[in-house]
Amino acid sequence: MTRDLPNNMMTPGQKAWRRWYRNKAAMTSVVILSVIVLLCVFGPMLSPWSFDEPDWDNIGTPPDFSTHHYFGTDENGRDLFVRTLHGGRISLMVGLLATLVSFFIGVIYGAIAGYRGGKTDALMMRFVDVLYALPFMFFVILLTVYFGRSIWLIFIAIGAVEWLTMARIVRGQSIALKQRAFIEAARMSGASAGSIIRRHIIPNSLGPVIVYATLTVPQVILFESFLSFLGLGVQEPMSSWGVLIVQGSESMESAPWMLLFPASFLVITLFCLNFMGDGLRDALDPKDR
Repeated sequence: MTRDLPNNMMTPGQKAWRRWYRNKAAMTSVVILSVIVLLCVFGPMLSPWSFDEPDWDNIGTPPDFSTHHYFGTDENGRDLFVRTLHGGRISLMVGLLATLVSFFIGVIYGAIAGYRGGKTDALMMRFVDVLYALPFMFFVILLTVYFGRSIWLIFIAIGAVEWLTMARIVRGQSIALKQRAFIEAARMSGASAGSIIRRHIIPNSLGPVIVYATLTVPQVILFESFLSFLGLGVQEPMSSWGVLIVQGSESMESAPWMLLFPASFLVITLFCLNFMGDGLRDALDPKDR
């Protein structure tokens, strides 16, 4: 086993894996998050109800296993168990896909700016500074209002405002890497700038970027929940944890279960993702511990 090998016989990747494996908070978070993902994917099959099917005989009722409403029902008689898990699919999908959008844009943009340097770098990073000065929430709200409240637009809109920090991280890595001997060797061999960026700069910059991407996912999920809280996120009859929290907050005193279950899933998921990001950071760069 990798974790049983002495340090002097292990590769850097094996050492990182051992540090990751020994991080109890990170490994516990992996297990809990895996359970949540499996519940969101397969859990609705455990209930005879669909996410938008009302039960007219049980409207706003607390959890009751005899009626198969494990988390109770909402004010329209819809099963909260299925809606919470179905909403988890949307929230997790928004977090992952929006992060991928920001990852794709930020990595390419930052690698080009850092490697090119000079006026190109200055111009590209001034553009980033201008976007940083804009209120992100206003930008996302403007996009959703102008183009409509499509779930796919939410992915693009959130990803389009989350790539700026990622671009700065990759730019810094690119500036450091382009002075290395293997980059000089690639230049001397006649490799083009695009080939060097694609084959050398980007792959060697991915360590800190992956860590930041892991920490971006909970930010995006929270961002989507806030948009849903404002009424600009996922629209009925679909649901996300943000939508369910909004609905639950309106009935908090009379039906607390409507807020308790989706809020618990959201909070636990955010904590797990943050612990995983911290563990990955410590594993890949133990000097930061």
